[in-house]
Amino acid sequence: MSTPLKYIQHYITGQTRHDAHSPFMYNLITQCIKRKGDTGMCMRIERLKADLTKSPLVIEVVDYGAGTGNGNTYTYPVQDIAKKSAIGRRHGRLLNRLVKYFQPAHILELGTSLGIGTAYLASANEDARMVSVEGSAETAALARQNLQKLGITNVEVEVGNFDVVLPAIISAQPRLDFVFFDGNHRKEPTLDYFNQCLAKAHGDAVFVFHDIHWSAGMEEAWEEIKAHPRVKVTVDLFFSGLVFFKPELTKQHYRLRF
Repeated sequence: MSTPLKYIQHYITGQTRHDAHSPFMYNLITQCIKRKGDTGMCMRIERLKADLTKSPLVIEVVDYGAGTGNGNTYTYPVQDIAKKSAIGRRHGRLLNRLVKYFQPAHILELGTSLGIGTAYLASANEDARMVSVEGSAETAALARQNLQKLGITNVEVEVGNFDVVLPAIISAQPRLDFVFFDGNHRKEPTLDYFNQCLAKAHGDAVFVFHDIHWSAGMEEAWEEIKAHPRVKVTVDLFFSGLVFFKPELTKQHYRLRF
């Protein structure tokens, strides 16, 4: 049987192996990131996504993000959104395990889309209160329907331009235990939303940023987030980045094979 050090060294890449004995990282890898658990609800979510990839529906989508970012309205087939934008099985199940592991009571998601990622998050802790923000009213309406089909009732889907609605949403939260950033893949908005959410974050909070290597701008944003004085540990999984604020941890940045 591998020692804890050898076990996590197998997954850690780059120049961070000297600190691979961290109990925090060992537990995170063995009990969460690499753990296999109950996937009953995850399978239901994945069947729903498969149905959406065959949907004949066409909806209007408002683009505030990294497409044009100008707030114009475009027409998209739902099946294309499901295929190209909805979170995939592997990454969705990781979100589900993260919520099960950390058991956050207050979850915020920026970027609801069709509600697939939302479902992975919310179903992992039915006692949590989750708010998900979506820029397009028709997309949000469909997400609510999808959550209803899955029997998920602990999510409020808010609609609006993040730049306009986010300050009030954050202000209304008693605290932010878990935030999933997946709604505007540009540097400046990402950093702005990160800094706004910090106001309600605490030492045990978890931030997850999707598509940190999506563009040069997102990579620059990720580097600035890593350098923030409140950030203690980050984990680069390539497709996304995990951020932890525990004050007792030594500042360290990891890259993991996933």
